[in-house]
Amino acid sequence: MSSFPIPVSVLTGFLGAGKTTLLNRLLKDPALADTAVIINEFGEVAIDHLLVEQASDGIIQLSDGCLCCTVRGDLVDTLADLVDRLQTGRIAKLARVVVETTGLADPAPVLQSIMAHPALVQAFRLDGVITLVDAANGEATLDAHVEAVKQAAVADRVVLTKTDLVDAAAVEALRARLKQINPGAVVLDADEAGAAALFNCGLYDPETKSADVRRWLGEEAAHDHDHDHHHHDGDHDPHHHHEHRHDTRVRSHSLVHDGPVPFSAIEMFLDLLRSTHGEKLLRMKGVIELAEDPSRPLVIHGVQKILHPPARLPAWPDGQRGTRLVLITLDMPQDYIQRLFAAFTNKPSIDTPDRAALEANPLSIAGL
Repeated sequence: MSSFPIPVSVLTGFLGAGKTTLLNRLLKDPALADTAVIINEFGEVAIDHLLVEQASDGIIQLSDGCLCCTVRGDLVDTLADLVDRLQTGRIAKLARVVVETTGLADPAPVLQSIMAHPALVQAFRLDGVITLVDAANGEATLDAHVEAVKQAAVADRVVLTKTDLVDAAAVEALRARLKQINPGAVVLDADEAGAAALFNCGLYDPETKSADVRRWLGEEAAHDHDHDHHHHDGDHDPHHHHEHRHDTRVRSHSLVHDGPVPFSAIEMFLDLLRSTHGEKLLRMKGVIELAEDPSRPLVIHGVQKILHPPARLPAWPDGQRGTRLVLITLDMPQDYIQRLFAAFTNKPSIDTPDRAALEANPLSIAGL
């Protein structure tokens, strides 16, 4: 019997990054028993696993209980079909779902399908985004394709593949560049990318049986990063990145407020952020101390204009209260988020309008 919500991991990466190779290796791991792998087309993905049965309706049963299925129409329909099969007994157990995107895909629509559908949010939860980057072609791909930068920017885990094809200095340069794009992501070499390292990176930590806010927000990975630009406003070193035009469009913002915040202020902050620049908000995670009930943190998670239904934790898992938000943006005005957040938390900031003025004319802060 499966327990809801079922964790979903999104596997992405540019063409040739090695997603299928990693999938084949992971499917042989006992930790991935009773996993459903949703892929785009079987003709494009060579699953070299021992097949025991192939159903006529697009579901392939693997020897260890895993399933492979194609995206038939909308991803929502495929996920809903899995739930139906589970509830009607056609699937005995479903412990995890892995969704592989196409190499050219912007992962945001996939994340939105999981986070926004009213029925699916009851059955599934986003565990994490795993992005593969080809070490041999990664630099050129990031230079040429903003989709590749987005894939790295929204990741919880970044896996470097084909590192044996380039020298160590090139690998380190690529690793540093990826850390610049997404300071909160854990960057792994392919030989480190087993099930234990790639999965269970959501807010809930199965090992401790509790929420792990610091790990989920990527604060440990960000702390390990040599640069501290992400703790302020995501400012990039213009000399370091002048040649990486797509990279400079991405910013990492870490917002911290010591003390409780009224729910109305957070609600208005999020509504205004999404209504004015929602398409530029690649990913957002946050834990908030509410003035109305400081003992139970509010958890928010969003992708572009889509916000997962906010959840309340029963207690603070790590003892650290306050509000902590981590946002990854693309082409966002440089100080917009910082000024907006300061206005709604009554936190003094240079040239920040007072909150009453902002509420009277909310678009003024965006210069609109």
